[in-house]
Amino acid sequence: MASVSLRPARSPRQHGPHRPHALWVAGGAVLLLAVISLFVGVSNVSPAQLMSGDPLVWQTFLVSRVPRTLAVVLAGVALSIAGFILQLMARNRFVEPSTVGTVESATAGILVATLLLPGAPVVGKMVVAALFAMAGTALFLSVLRRIPLRNTLVVPLVGIMLGGVIAAVTTFSAYRFDLLQTLNTWMIGDFSGLIRGRYELLWLVAVLAAVGYICADRFTVAGMGEEFTTNLGLDYRRTMNLGLILVSLISAVVVVVVGSIPFLGLIVPNLVSLLIGDNVRRAVPWIAVFGAGFVLTCDIIGRSIRFPYEVPVGVIVSVVGSALFIALLVRRGTGAR
Repeated sequence: MASVSLRPARSPRQHGPHRPHALWVAGGAVLLLAVISLFVGVSNVSPAQLMSGDPLVWQTFLVSRVPRTLAVVLAGVALSIAGFILQLMARNRFVEPSTVGTVESATAGILVATLLLPGAPVVGKMVVAALFAMAGTALFLSVLRRIPLRNTLVVPLVGIMLGGVIAAVTTFSAYRFDLLQTLNTWMIGDFSGLIRGRYELLWLVAVLAAVGYICADRFTVAGMGEEFTTNLGLDYRRTMNLGLILVSLISAVVVVVVGSIPFLGLIVPNLVSLLIGDNVRRAVPWIAVFGAGFVLTCDIIGRSIRFPYEVPVGVIVSVVGSALFIALLVRRGTGAR
């Protein structure tokens, strides 16, 4: 019996940068943004001061600037890959954790952990948030399977409505227990409070993103349906559960540490698809680079436009991401005519 490869055939839409060094150039651009990020902020930190050996400047650099920049990169990479995994599983380009109820469910989980386990450590809240995120994502996928005609534009609208219901219940509960201000810290992504000792949990999402890259082909196959996946010798339920766990854990960790960064997992994979095509193995590294660069750019803008005050990165990403989301919807709707 002939063996069947799980790697999808190369898509005819293979356009954009083909040269091997193009990814390295993009990575260099992200590295340049990371260096710029290290020296943007209220505290005066410059290369000259670092070379002079000023201990206070070095303390600010190592305790605040480096952890913040690492957190931005890790969150951007992980959320972009999580969105891509969810798109493969749902077979829809317009879904991501913030448009299917995953982020809202994670926020609800953190609120429940705060109410029932107020003294729980951050890891404990993360576990509760991950469980709620898995439940919310599973509910969305269950609803999706019951939609007779899975129109491209209907699917994200269903997810947004589901997320809106979960967010409404969470907000009402926070209001009743006088926790609205606490809830807002998780609903808007902000890196300003991240210092050494408060961002390290994000290294976990780097490991989860690497697992997602290794299993990306399997998620593509699983998105084709249970019968098709079984015929190729894959365990459909196990593959879908793995994707569900990866997306939920990534979303939960980022929400607990940083807060919600909407539309990131939707915009970045779509932009990469437009630029280089749909080959999964080739797309994931580009998604990681674009995700890190996009969040770094938004974070630098947020720190600069009202200097010395700071606009949370979640606000900047929401404005840019929602505009691009609408543009993608209009483009897809026009192309479908």
